[in-house]
Amino acid sequence: MSAQDLPKELRRALSTVAREPRLLVASDYDGTLAPIVSDPTKAYPHRESVSALRALAGLTGTTAAVISGRALRDLAALSRLPVEVQLIGSHGSEFDVGFVHAIDNDAKHLLQEVQTALTQIAEANPGVAVEIKPASIALHVRNASPEIGLRAVKSARQGPACWVGVQVTEGKAVIELAVIPTDKGTALDTIRHQEGATAAVFFGDDVTDEKAFRVLSGPDLGIKVGAGDSLAKFRVDSTEAVSWALAYLLEERRTWLAGASAPRIERLTMLSSPRSVALLTPDATVTWFCHPEPDSAAVFAHLLGGPQAGHFTIAPERPGLPLSQRYVDGTMTVETRWASLGVIDYLPHDVASNRTDLTRVISGDAKAVVTFAPRPEFGQVPVTIEREQTGLRVLGTNDPMVLRSPGVEWEIETDGTHAVARAVVDPSKGSIVLELRCGTEDLAPATNSELERRREAESYWASWAAGLELPSLKPDLMKRSALTLRGLVHQPSGSILAAATTSLPEDIGGVRNWDYRYCWLRDASLTAQALVSLGSLAEADAFLGWVHQVLETLPGPERLHPLYTLYGETLPPEAVIDQLPGYAGSRPVRVGNAANMQVQLDVFGPIVDLIASLAHAREHKGVTEAAQVLPDADWELVRAMVSAVQRRWTEPDHGIWEIRGNPRHHVYSKVMGWLTVDRALTLAQKFDREIDPAWVVLRDTIADEVKTKGWNDEVQSYTAAYDGTDLDAATLHIGLSGLIDPSDPRFAATVVATEAELRSGSTVYRYHHDDGLPGGEGGFHLCAAWLVEAYLLIGRRSDAEALFAQLVDVAGPTGLLSEEYDPVAERSLGNHPQAYSHLGLLRCAQLLGQPAEALV
Repeated sequence: MSAQDLPKELRRALSTVAREPRLLVASDYDGTLAPIVSDPTKAYPHRESVSALRALAGLTGTTAAVISGRALRDLAALSRLPVEVQLIGSHGSEFDVGFVHAIDNDAKHLLQEVQTALTQIAEANPGVAVEIKPASIALHVRNASPEIGLRAVKSARQGPACWVGVQVTEGKAVIELAVIPTDKGTALDTIRHQEGATAAVFFGDDVTDEKAFRVLSGPDLGIKVGAGDSLAKFRVDSTEAVSWALAYLLEERRTWLAGASAPRIERLTMLSSPRSVALLTPDATVTWFCHPEPDSAAVFAHLLGGPQAGHFTIAPERPGLPLSQRYVDGTMTVETRWASLGVIDYLPHDVASNRTDLTRVISGDAKAVVTFAPRPEFGQVPVTIEREQTGLRVLGTNDPMVLRSPGVEWEIETDGTHAVARAVVDPSKGSIVLELRCGTEDLAPATNSELERRREAESYWASWAAGLELPSLKPDLMKRSALTLRGLVHQPSGSILAAATTSLPEDIGGVRNWDYRYCWLRDASLTAQALVSLGSLAEADAFLGWVHQVLETLPGPERLHPLYTLYGETLPPEAVIDQLPGYAGSRPVRVGNAANMQVQLDVFGPIVDLIASLAHAREHKGVTEAAQVLPDADWELVRAMVSAVQRRWTEPDHGIWEIRGNPRHHVYSKVMGWLTVDRALTLAQKFDREIDPAWVVLRDTIADEVKTKGWNDEVQSYTAAYDGTDLDAATLHIGLSGLIDPSDPRFAATVVATEAELRSGSTVYRYHHDDGLPGGEGGFHLCAAWLVEAYLLIGRRSDAEALFAQLVDVAGPTGLLSEEYDPVAERSLGNHPQAYSHLGLLRCAQLLGQPAEALV
């Protein structure tokens, strides 16, 4: 016998409650953890139950407790449970931290009288025993004959049980008289409150346990041991079965908390359309997919919660690992292959603006198992699935959702909250086409064939990529980086995502888990600038239009937030999805980003630098009229950004890294203020635009202050901020931007100090100072790219080439980069794919492809 022999409904219930954010697991002792025996002093618990309770108590967000009728001292001595398991004795009147109720002198006197009366009854009835507890006396009749036991209990009922101030609790072969209130239900509620539990599981066998079962509600779970009427919803037949149930609960909760079998971040592959993104695991599971927008709630959040959080899986009926996964060259279509099976995935483009579609095509000679488990709203709403002639209809969602799958015979299962549809398909007689359609109830055939729709989607990407001016180094990888950046562009709004995901951890198991599915002014400007450098200007024009729309909602440009939703709205408050355990157990899972309310005064620089790059690119493409090279709208945006710098550059801020602490005078932010004015002056001179004479003074003033206050003799480097000795990779921009000449010895010294302090093998950390958050983080790919550029500027080309090669090596098998890298564990960290990382990689390849003299 094992846990798998438990009733199926009970296993489902245990699996469900195991996913509660904070769980209380409590149990009675006799007849539950330990079998009923004739000698109460030898009622030892099952070893398996003790082990399971100990392990449960050691898990994050989990409390284990035993609530027994035994006196606390006896319970502790007999159970041999570890200190991690909380013990409550005397039916809830004794906690291991002391009594819930104080016993006054009158109660003590009454207790003595009850003891005398019950002792007299026991002496008159052979086999009856008295157990003395701190606040109660129990009369045990288990070892007496049935007739004598009934007589003794009747005497107690008619005698001291009738006295004023006495509380009576009857169980199997026992009657207990207490002089203070005792109630297992109250005890359960007390410990639930103390631990902040969101759900409780209680095991019990006796009538005294019904008071605990009575207080269970909502997601709580009551399990009765043995026969008899009970308020408990579930039942097992023995104390051994309790051990199995505890072991099963332990395994389910441990798996949930740890995020079992989380795919390595670098091996995730992104699908994209002009308005949507999705992520695939290496074995073709749709692990991340949001609707109706990329920053909306997830339909499939498998990446952050495993199968229970929603997934769409295709696998060969005979299990086996895929042979390969790759993009169709120049597109965002992904092919996954097994020995005799293939799956093609893409996001169709020919859909209405309210829809998010995903098409999956199965081909080959082997049968495949398809599992469709949608969990809209991060799995927080119940879902049912109905079969139709041509597919499935998902019910219970805010938006309609269907899966068109003609010819597929589905079987539907439910756990009482969510439904799962499964099917075995045979593509040997023709490809199987599965079309997920979110935002519509339409199950009718599409206007065009699947092949035509695929060609349309692939042509969109391939024709765009064909027009790029790619670096000569690693051209295939560079094309993939360019397509990844374009895939993060949200065409309907003109905004650009920083990354496709939320809450992928900067530290496995840690709390540095942020939502990057929004538009940061900085990140988006740098992404658009990278695309401009490749010859694609439309994304920059659309993004600048988006910035104009955002500015129209503000009293002044200096009030720009660092980030906005994809449609330029202020983010809602940052929230936590408690129901998801997080990637590899990394919690919390966050939605929203509190950084949108921070002061980040560097954001103006990247916008103006983008406009300058765009003007240069227009000239490169042969535009000759100054009004077209630098349109009035772009120049007005430049003026607005300079105006914002004029008003605020002297203030401290939270900096590029959004440190959730006190604002500081960050060197990078000051450099970006200088860059804003410097690029504006350059544009004005070149295109004969009128300026405020104060701009020249402002540029020189900022530069002088940064050179003076940013340098620290003690560390022989420009530092993160004026008030410290800590270093920051972003400070390299003092030379990368041109604020100081790269030949300045102080810049070379800063590069050396940054390398010594922040570089670790193939990666470069942002900083190493205390930022007020627990745990660590990986090195940033973008910081490594900055160091490559810095190496080149100071003439260390071989070092630049070596670091670039290492950066290339850590890209995933389909060419994608996440935000960070752990050089010790040799794995990627952070949200994925990250725009910063890919634009940094492209910049390195472009610079390394130039002759040395062109870099100065």
